[in-house]
Amino acid sequence: MSIQSVGIVGAGQMGNGIAHVFALAGYDVLLNDIAQESLDKAVATVTKNLDRQVQREKISEAGKDAALARIKTTMALPELGQCDLIIEAATEREAVKDKIFEALLPHLKPTTILASNTSSISITRLASKTDRPERFMGVHFMNPVPVMKLVELIRGIATDDETYQTMLGVVKSLNKTAASAEDFPAFIVNRILVPMINEAVYTLYEGVGNVESIDMAMKLGANHPMGPLELGDFIGLDTCLAIMHVLHDGLADTKYRPCPLLTKYVEAGWLGRKSGRGFYDYRGEKPVPTR
Repeated sequence: MSIQSVGIVGAGQMGNGIAHVFALAGYDVLLNDIAQESLDKAVATVTKNLDRQVQREKISEAGKDAALARIKTTMALPELGQCDLIIEAATEREAVKDKIFEALLPHLKPTTILASNTSSISITRLASKTDRPERFMGVHFMNPVPVMKLVELIRGIATDDETYQTMLGVVKSLNKTAASAEDFPAFIVNRILVPMINEAVYTLYEGVGNVESIDMAMKLGANHPMGPLELGDFIGLDTCLAIMHVLHDGLADTKYRPCPLLTKYVEAGWLGRKSGRGFYDYRGEKPVPTR
């Protein structure tokens, strides 16, 4: 299968990063969102990040201009139907993803590959509601997409080998490395990472340490580049909670119980960096622990 055009559904933090790397690698990109403001913001973000790569001499000015010229935007989801590959990068809610794929189906070319950037939801289940489960895959990019080298590739039970091999080639063409994962809740990275963050929240909840001491302990004691609470804020505490629910529901193991304090922060709207407050308050000159 030859992939030349890529449709991306969702122009948020992940979607604009995915658009960035595909355009830079020479693919034609059509970026979709339900709000024009989100599309404008996404293009501004991609431009800023490409400028940064020019300043660091990672790419040329001409390379930046060519990449930007390859990105088109649309609020009309059906326009993505003629793309060779469509990657859904919408919010981490299964009902939302199902509606997106349902709306796309009547407009797709027979050969179009569908993919989801989900960080935890069953690929087999998402694929089963489409007309092409054999051409459906999980393609999970890491945040921030232009910087992180890994892409998790997840085959559903029906994904055929041609689709898998095609996506291996696509990941390689982006100058990234693929890690193949089986289709079980949260795959590899988040199956290990998010329960660690949840355990750090339990450590805070039970008074074992405060925000600062927990993060410092893991940075200096385990050589992690970011502390787990700082990382939770970076990912988004709502996303962390959603992944813990997927693990708890999918594996029926009490070790995946979301910490009540994590739930409380999400209920308060304290979702981390994107909302200005999480385990740190980001509204001042520098982040200050909130607990």
